[in-house]
Amino acid sequence: MRTMLPVLVVLTAIELGSGLVLDTFEGTLLRYPTLLVLVPVTIGTAGNLGSVLAARLSTAFHLGLLRFDPRDDRLLGNAAATIALALTVFPVVGAGAWVLQWLLAAPTLPFATVVLVALASGAILAVLAIVVTVVATYLAYRLELDPDDVVIPVVTNVCDVLGVVVLFAVVRVLV
Repeated sequence: MRTMLPVLVVLTAIELGSGLVLDTFEGTLLRYPTLLVLVPVTIGTAGNLGSVLAARLSTAFHLGLLRFDPRDDRLLGNAAATIALALTVFPVVGAGAWVLQWLLAAPTLPFATVVLVALASGAILAVLAIVVTVVATYLAYRLELDPDDVVIPVVTNVCDVLGVVVLFAVVRVLV
C-alpha cells in the first residue's frame, strides 16, 4: 500500500493529462472518424508492447540476468523484439481501422494514409515504450522496489498518454 498509493496517484494525474490532450483534438477526430477508431487501439497496443517488455525485463531482473548496460544482449534483444512487433502489428491495426470505417461509412482518409499513420505512430511509440520501460525498471531497482509491482502500471499509463500525443503529432504531420 505504501509503495503503490503514491504511484497510483501520480499515474491518475498522468491519465487526466491524456484525456485533456485527447479533448483538444476532438475536431480532428470528428472530421476523420477513422482516426477515432485508431485512438483506443493505438494506446492499448502501445501499453501492451510496454507491458510485455516490462514483464520480460522484470523476470530477467529477478533471475539476475539483466544488466543496465546498453551493450547487454538481453536488453538489446528485447528492445529489438519490441520494435519488430510494433512494425508488424501497427500496420495491421491501421488496416483494421480503415476496414472498420469502410464497413460502417465511407472512409474519410485513404487506406495508405491510415496505415502510414498507424505504422509511424507505432514505431515512435515502440521506441518510447522501450525508454519508459527501461527507465522505470532501473528506477524500481534503484529505489529497491519490486519491478513486478511498479513497472507495468507505470508503463501502461505513460504509454496511454504518449499514445495519444504521438498519434496526434503524426496525424498533424501526415494528414
